[in-house]
Amino acid sequence: MEERIYFDYAATTPLDKRVLDKMTPYLTDCFGNADSPHAYGRKAMGAVDEARSIVARLIHANENEIYFTSGGTEADNWALIGGARAKRKEGRDEIVLSAIEHHAVLSAAERLEKEGFAVRYLPVNAGGMVEIGEIEKAVSDKTAIVALMAANNETGVLQPIAYAEKIAHKHGALFFTDAVQYAPYKKIDVKEMNADMLAFSGHKFYGPKGVGVLYIKNGVKVEKLIGGGEQERGLRGGTLNVAAIVGLAKAYELACLEMDENGKKLSALASSFIDKLASVGGITRNGAGDNALPSVVNVRIQGVENTTFLFNMDLQGVCLAAGSACASASVKPSHVLTAMGLDEKRAKESVRFSFGKYTTEEEIERGAACAKKIINKLRG
Repeated sequence: MEERIYFDYAATTPLDKRVLDKMTPYLTDCFGNADSPHAYGRKAMGAVDEARSIVARLIHANENEIYFTSGGTEADNWALIGGARAKRKEGRDEIVLSAIEHHAVLSAAERLEKEGFAVRYLPVNAGGMVEIGEIEKAVSDKTAIVALMAANNETGVLQPIAYAEKIAHKHGALFFTDAVQYAPYKKIDVKEMNADMLAFSGHKFYGPKGVGVLYIKNGVKVEKLIGGGEQERGLRGGTLNVAAIVGLAKAYELACLEMDENGKKLSALASSFIDKLASVGGITRNGAGDNALPSVVNVRIQGVENTTFLFNMDLQGVCLAAGSACASASVKPSHVLTAMGLDEKRAKESVRFSFGKYTTEEEIERGAACAKKIINKLRG
């Protein structure tokens, strides 16, 4: 078999060798606990401080607004639950979020609902985007927090976060955006976005797994989610993962430096792939392609059930997914696609191809040819 093709960069990315080189000393010689008072600890904390400074500079934040977490899921939970609980002290007991949020945000909302919060879900249009009028209808002076992801993880569709922020703040609510998929491909400026909280994760831009960032604007009150020690200015207990934090900062620095170049390359590759795949017929793109990340192509393949297609593609050495890796064990159709108006049958005929900086034109050619061969076989 020829070398495997990886078309699942939205799920995770391989570690950049330059990132591994930056991390290695903190996995070996510089192994100290960053909160220890001796030389080993001070050296580790110095590396964490440098990483915090790099991330803050790149997103136009202050260093004391950057908090390191175990990943996007923890950051999402902390922002929504911690922010909502803090705002409840002001008599606010409503949460507003889109119906297409990542499962980490949706599960946090379910937890808040059990605590007595009213949760309002924003619908999306057929193109996969929340409409401004829906946000205006949902937000009130009782709203504690409005959560709207910057880019959807299944379709890549960009969301109107600038409008959501303005509406949230007009009513005195907090605004939080999950920028996990957005961060590798679009520049983040938290001052321009005017977000109260923003989250992203290292492994989406060729950094290590198990580390993420939660930006919390100075002055915003958020209850701690994880108790323990006094790490992260007393708001998040747990020994700092120094090597991973250093790796995240290096990976994000490289992502920002190479963003324009990678974006142009991925746009061209995605267009080429769609053109090649479309020739088989019965292919419909899910989500507004002109308002989406350059890396994600979600399509419905008429007459082909996605689990069978994915299994056959994997047998032929092509790796991709039906949608979010966090929901891959579920037999239910994608909540994102059903929110967009697809019925169960059409949702279960849909798959997500996602490309990255190591994707080649040769892989696009070979992957599309393989997909067409399998589609014809399964339809036949």
